[in-house]
Amino acid sequence: MPPMSQRGGGEGCRVYLITPPLLEPMSFADRLAAALDAGDVAAVQLRLKDVDDDTWRRAIDVLRPVTQARDVAFLLNDRADLVVPTGCDGVHVGQDDMPARQARALIGPDLTLGVTCKGSRDLAMQAGEDGADYVAFGAFFASTTKDVTNLLDPEILAWWSEMMELPSCAIGGITPENSGPLVRAGTDFLAVVGCIWNHPDGPAAGVKALNAAIAANS
Repeated sequence: MPPMSQRGGGEGCRVYLITPPLLEPMSFADRLAAALDAGDVAAVQLRLKDVDDDTWRRAIDVLRPVTQARDVAFLLNDRADLVVPTGCDGVHVGQDDMPARQARALIGPDLTLGVTCKGSRDLAMQAGEDGADYVAFGAFFASTTKDVTNLLDPEILAWWSEMMELPSCAIGGITPENSGPLVRAGTDFLAVVGCIWNHPDGPAAGVKALNAAIAANS
């Protein structure tokens, strides 16, 4: 799954950073660099809400080089149409966004495609057939970024990892303190927002804490 990959040829869980939905690219670039320099990160997903194309492109121009210079995949949320023109590494789409097959057609065969499957095993298997490189399940915990009513049992991650070779990503309210069951269930990536960017000691401390939790439960 180039360039986003699992550690050690498929063994072990990795951090998957999602940006805050509102950010000022120049000032955020320093925080992003600090986070990426603090420990292992598989990917950064730029997730902007309700902004125009110029805002997207400005953010990409500033943040993509910071990420790619550290051999970390730089993915866009929803905007498959911008991936190739701006030199990004892939896209993540939700069930209410562009269909996975359409996103794959836009980014080509070699870039990374992730698909949100919420708690549906059927949607996850369909995503694999549609060309996804990883499937995202969630939410597992209450989150400050999305309203969630039905929280998932980590068992779905264990089922997926036993049945499928396609990597899985867990999302939703994940912190170092609650991540253990997800790591032990076999998820390949932990998608996080708040526990990194809102860490009281800064994003570098957040990445270190999450990687320590992953190591403790692997």
